[in-house]
Amino acid sequence: MDMITQWLAEFSAAIPSLLPLLSSIAITGFLLFILRRRINNDPSEGARYRSQWMGVLVALVGLCSVIICLPVSDSVQGNLLTMLGLLLTAIITLSSTTIAANAMAGLMIRVLENFKPGDFIQVNEHFGRVTEQDLFHIEIQTEDRDLLTLPNVYVAANPVKVVHATGTVVTAEVTLGYDLDNHHVEKVLKQAAGEAGLDDPFVYIMDLGDFSVCYRVAGFLKEVKQLLSARSKLRRHMLDCLHGAGIEIVSPNFMNQRQVGQTLVKPELRRRVAVSPVDENETAPEAIVFDKAERAQSLQELKDSYEEIKSELSELSNKESSEEIKELVGRKKRRQKALKLMIQRFEKRVE
Repeated sequence: MDMITQWLAEFSAAIPSLLPLLSSIAITGFLLFILRRRINNDPSEGARYRSQWMGVLVALVGLCSVIICLPVSDSVQGNLLTMLGLLLTAIITLSSTTIAANAMAGLMIRVLENFKPGDFIQVNEHFGRVTEQDLFHIEIQTEDRDLLTLPNVYVAANPVKVVHATGTVVTAEVTLGYDLDNHHVEKVLKQAAGEAGLDDPFVYIMDLGDFSVCYRVAGFLKEVKQLLSARSKLRRHMLDCLHGAGIEIVSPNFMNQRQVGQTLVKPELRRRVAVSPVDENETAPEAIVFDKAERAQSLQELKDSYEEIKSELSELSNKESSEEIKELVGRKKRRQKALKLMIQRFEKRVE
């Protein structure tokens, strides 16, 4: 009994010295909880990045305050703070090419805003649609439906090709013989591009090889979500139109030899084999290949709408209050609440 009483007395005497330490831990935890709640209440991309940086700063300040509030001598506190400073310096120095560099590159990419979730991008040989932009990496969904993670340093250090959201030019190349009239070839290739659903088709002569001519046909595609299907459809219609016009497609290494003075003989036309028509209404492969990217783009569009309504509410709050303004604010707040719920559901689906 005396031992318990003595222990309680010692504990009661130590409580005043532990109060600052417990208060620091509680305040740090509370601030981190508030930042987490802020991300949930404000799902915009800007708030997410700001909260991540604020979380790192709060954790560092909280750790320093815990060391300062420890019930130890000043010399021990100084040594602990010195060790913490050396530890942070070593971490930053050793990880300058990884964590810190990726964070800085992520901030730069975020400021530039060259692309967003749902956009087609190509970084060197990596091509796909963006599904996620984070502080340290970018995730894209490739043509094989696989998810590829690219460090922000890699993306920032290499040229990034972004397919324009309002439309892009789809191209394809084919080699044909010198015995063909290039004006006729251009007409047939433009017809193929038009049947493939491309606007304003045009043809370039890319190269005059030793044995064949290289043509490039191109056209404008408005709906970039169907980029893969459009590329395949263009090549399919090129085959159909060229074969239908009796034009033989040759390899760049094909050699057509003839004696000097011999009459030019055009290749014999082969009868086309009847094939079943392709169903143009079949499901586009992009719906399967880029399923996560589609959800990420929808999520980004919802976040953009959320930000737009948020700015509109901020502008309305500065105007004089009236019944009409109050009714408009009420509608926009209901819309904002509905968008918030939709964003939370989409975030779970994307994850």
